[in-house]
Amino acid sequence: MTKIQKILFEYQDSKYGDFSAKLVPTLPRECFIGVRSPSYKEILRELASLPQEEIDQFKKSLPHQYHEENSLQIALINKIKDYDECVSQLELFLPYINSWAVSDGLNPPVLKKNKNKLLPKLKSWIKDEKPFTKRVGMLLLMKYFLDDDFKPEYLELPAKIRSDEYYVNMMTAWLFAEALVKQWDYALPFIQDKKLAPWTHNKAIQKACESLRISPEQKEYLKSLKVDLPVSKK
Repeated sequence: MTKIQKILFEYQDSKYGDFSAKLVPTLPRECFIGVRSPSYKEILRELASLPQEEIDQFKKSLPHQYHEENSLQIALINKIKDYDECVSQLELFLPYINSWAVSDGLNPPVLKKNKNKLLPKLKSWIKDEKPFTKRVGMLLLMKYFLDDDFKPEYLELPAKIRSDEYYVNMMTAWLFAEALVKQWDYALPFIQDKKLAPWTHNKAIQKACESLRISPEQKEYLKSLKVDLPVSKK
């Protein structure tokens, strides 16, 4: 067991591990130590006392054995203040992300401060074959580019995605639901013209209708745009 694994096990809560494993059904139970989210602040403080070489070695020792090691790596990436270093560390780690719980924890402030440099990276990640790299690209597009910096063309690339991966399709639906909330006039034509995959199309409508930021009239109209899904063969 590595020193960092020993630190993580100091914060183990087995019942929480059981709970976490149910939230991330794509990973077996033995991948979970059971570390609650607030504990990572204390863990990061402990890591600050370790030699930098040990931290660097941890970040390079991929793939990790435990889900919590992946969560810790995301927490370390979130703290990086230099844009180029942050992207470099993230791209090293992206191929090894194996759950939505890890990918969705990504939110480094330095990326938001360098959106113009980040945008080409997001486009390449969205095109990537690995499902959670795609998810990260769309997640950051949703977080950073649906407000003042929005351009309708940003929705074109995710709209073209056709995937068998549940967590890719859910992220696409989430992105378009948020786009309907924040950029209704530009996002609506993607729904009207059925530019999304059918399941994703309906899920985006469902998620948008769950929002309190969409009017009852908008919700009724969206519901009228749902499509029939192909009947699965048993």
